[in-house]
Formats: sequence, structure tokens, C-alpha cells
Amino acid sequence: MKTPVEQQLLDALAELDNAIKAIATANPKPSLLPQFARIDELAEQLPSDADQELRHFLQHKSYEKARLFLEGRVKENAKGSCGH
Repeated sequence: MKTPVEQQLLDALAELDNAIKAIATANPKPSLLPQFARIDELAEQLPSDADQELRHFLQHKSYEKARLFLEGRVKENAKGSCGH
């Protein structure tokens, strides 16, 4: 069960993923900075007892890993050089 902030994060990460996919055909290219700022803002709102792996992904800007984590698709996450 996701908290409201986690659901908002998942929605924001999905929007970012869609924007990145659409950027190839967009002209002019849209700025993704507002989406990155929104994700950072939501990450700061996570409660202190939020999952540490999720926090790690967000702190290291591993947005695809964070999205997969929130979707319950943890096994699809490839291990990074940091072991996460």
C-alpha cells in the first residue's frame, strides 16, 4: 500500500518517463527541469520511515529504479555499482 506522497511520486515519475519518450519528436524540446523539481519536492516529503532503498534511488536520481520500486517491480531493477 502506497502512501499519498509515494503515489504522487509514482505519478510524477511516470509523467517524466512519458515526457522523455516524447522529447524525441518534440520541437522545440520542452524543459524537464520542472518535472525534476517536482520529484525532488515530493522526495523531501517522504516520511522518515520511508523505505531506504526508495530514498537511495531518489537521492541518486535513479528515477527509473524508483518508478519500478513504486510499481512493485523491484526484481526488474539492475544492481548499480553501489550495490542497489
